[in-house]
Amino acid sequence: MSNYDLIKMQKKLVKYLDEDRYHHTMGVMYSAAALAMVHDYDLEDAQVAGLLHDCAKCIPNKKKIKLCEQRHVEITDFEKEHPFLIHAKLGAYIAEKKYGVTDAEILSSITYHTTGRPQMSVLEKIIYIADYIEPMRDKAPNLARIRRLAFQDLDECMYEILRDTLEYLDENPKDVDDTTRKAYDYYKELHLKRHEAGEI
Repeated sequence: MSNYDLIKMQKKLVKYLDEDRYHHTMGVMYSAAALAMVHDYDLEDAQVAGLLHDCAKCIPNKKKIKLCEQRHVEITDFEKEHPFLIHAKLGAYIAEKKYGVTDAEILSSITYHTTGRPQMSVLEKIIYIADYIEPMRDKAPNLARIRRLAFQDLDECMYEILRDTLEYLDENPKDVDDTTRKAYDYYKELHLKRHEAGEI
């Protein structure tokens, strides 16, 4: 059981995020806590991951790339061309160095909250989904259904979100990160297997 001072973290974080991003962040933290309650996951770890998932979001893109180079945070050429993705990896670095988070699960859930990946851990799924369903979100298709599903079946929820995300991104296929496509393929296959087995 980790022991973090969430109030102290919030007070530090608010200086680095704009108002909208901070409200979104609080929504993700509370959504992550609710999902953790339902899916029997450590409540504090879920809140810390939710709170810090976007801690690098408001850093200007050029500075994000520079910081990654300076701090030896590995980023791909695709990420350099799509710098909005970089905040996830850089955020995990900042969570560790600036906020004292050492838990590998928390850091990994920050790293993959934007792209997803195959075989995600429970916390990775919770943060990815909380980021998508938090109360301020209102643009995504099928949101009411996905919100219900989030509290019933994390894997099926991942499949639905990734499917909708790729349908949206496939209008510009060059903008789809390879990790997201692999995540979708994995959760689609899992969905089909479970469907055939009569589990869903």
